[in-house]
Amino acid sequence: MAARLIRGSLRLWGSLYPRCPLQSARCSHSGGEERIESPFAKKLTDIGIRRIFSSEHDIFRESVRKFFQEEVVPYHTEWEKAGEVSRELWEKAGKQGLLGINIEEHHGGVGGDLYSAAIVWEEQAYSNCTGPGFSLHSNIVMPYISNYGSEEQIKHFIPQMTAGKCIGALAITEPGAGSDMQGIRTNAKKDGSDWILNGSKVFISNGWLSDVVIVMTITNPEASSPAHGTSLFLVENGMKGFIKGRKLHKMGLKAQDTAELFFEDVRLPASALLGEENKGFYYILKQLSQERLIIAEFAISASEFMFEETRNYVKQRKAFGKPLAHMQAVQHKLAELKTHICVTRAFVDSCLQLHKEKRLDAATAAMAKYWASEVQNRVAYDCVQLHGGWGYMWEYPIAKAYVDARLQPIYGGTNEIMKELIAKEIISDK
Repeated sequence: MAARLIRGSLRLWGSLYPRCPLQSARCSHSGGEERIESPFAKKLTDIGIRRIFSSEHDIFRESVRKFFQEEVVPYHTEWEKAGEVSRELWEKAGKQGLLGINIEEHHGGVGGDLYSAAIVWEEQAYSNCTGPGFSLHSNIVMPYISNYGSEEQIKHFIPQMTAGKCIGALAITEPGAGSDMQGIRTNAKKDGSDWILNGSKVFISNGWLSDVVIVMTITNPEASSPAHGTSLFLVENGMKGFIKGRKLHKMGLKAQDTAELFFEDVRLPASALLGEENKGFYYILKQLSQERLIIAEFAISASEFMFEETRNYVKQRKAFGKPLAHMQAVQHKLAELKTHICVTRAFVDSCLQLHKEKRLDAATAAMAKYWASEVQNRVAYDCVQLHGGWGYMWEYPIAKAYVDARLQPIYGGTNEIMKELIAKEIISDK
């Protein structure tokens, strides 16, 4: 795994690094390699910090950071205007080994560990470029196929998705059903061995560029509850009756393509069913912890970016004859922000460790998503305030980070729903 990721790093850098032995990665988690935590680092975004990572991860992080700085940052403004990133970027990411990192190699993925996948999430946040939907594609859509798909489905989709030649999306939300997944109306009815799919979905990330969409549908309307009669289908671009509506114009995440999808008598073969019939709701529930952990990771990483951006600004910006950073009110606000960020980072890193060990439960994932996204929005608000009027200007990175933060408490299940999940665990007698 590590060797394959490092080879990708070497291809991007075009120079030779000394190969780090696998033992180095193991030692770092047992005290053999000393690493400082975020509070002690010169910058919260420094490479070589946090004990969950190893020196091999550092090499990979350097290459990922370079990828985002060279292949994403220079073009992101153009993609914001277009409402989508280029397909060429996806193939570049595939060649660099940035897609399907945590998918088993024998399935056609990279075969990397969770921490390597997390590095891609973090570095995207540090670049302040929210356009590429890599995490949704690699860490939400692909695991459904890898975990529940047939051998034929895995062979057909996973290698192409790892290469960036097939872009994936997940279609759950409908105009009348958001956090309440049991309120969906999209349905599929049997017609011989085929299925006929009808309905619509909205707010679908990667929807416009998607080549394959996992669609949550009702397949047994007579079930005791929608949860017992829901299935997942793999719907491919170009199928008759599958229509992509307009790209939605959003407050933030402007370069991330988000679309409406319509299904009008789409005929699906039996092989399009993902997993077992009427088990879709349970598959979704099993995958939600990872989805919410990803949101938490993006949230705290974006907070770290905003803090460093603001620290630099207040040290340079002068008012009343001295840098803003020399004013006590500004210093105290920076102290508050760093404390909130570092405490949240420690919790999210703990959740990453739990998830790597397959011990992250739904309630803890909900806590991470709720808390980190709330912190992100508080940090965004305060950092814009510290920038003054310039923080309201779109050309300043903090303005983009501010509007992009607002969706985090909404998608992946609203934070109000997260509190419900946490509370149920608290009062449960089980």
